[in-house]
Amino acid sequence: MVIWLVGLSGSGKSTLGAALCTRLRQEGKGVVHVDGDIIRAFCNDAGDPNAYSLDGRRRNAERIAAICAWLDAQKINVVCSILAIFPDILLANRTRYSSYREVFLNPSQAVLRTRDTKGLYQAAAEGRMANVVGVHIPFPPPSTPDFIFDTGRTHEPPELHAEQIMQALSGNDLW
Repeated sequence: MVIWLVGLSGSGKSTLGAALCTRLRQEGKGVVHVDGDIIRAFCNDAGDPNAYSLDGRRRNAERIAAICAWLDAQKINVVCSILAIFPDILLANRTRYSSYREVFLNPSQAVLRTRDTKGLYQAAAEGRMANVVGVHIPFPPPSTPDFIFDTGRTHEPPELHAEQIMQALSGNDLW
């Protein structure tokens, strides 16, 4: 089972991914959290300015999809947190994995710019950074997500969304 968390920077992908992994482990399920930023750093791409170009982002997305497929083939549940700006990869995910659920985290642009935990939107606005998704690179929302959460609502903690996903899965898709 692969649960793919999609959203712009600051939407809460990593936070929800961690909450969902905690919840899965509470149910005794083995799970690996594959986070786009961590994989990029692990592969020594974090300091490479070309890593954030469209080609670099595609290379990272394809690498992450392959890692998820490798883990899924070993019957390891995966929670993947990634921007996912390539519709063809999202479409291929539907048949690539033993079971797949797509979760779109969709707070408002105002919330994203207020959060800006990495300072990306501020740096882009000041002209200090290029290739920022949602500013310089378009972000096409996923066309057929299984879940959509407005993660800009402060009264809805990530644990609530993790529980909603768990209830929808009902353990049938999990290893």
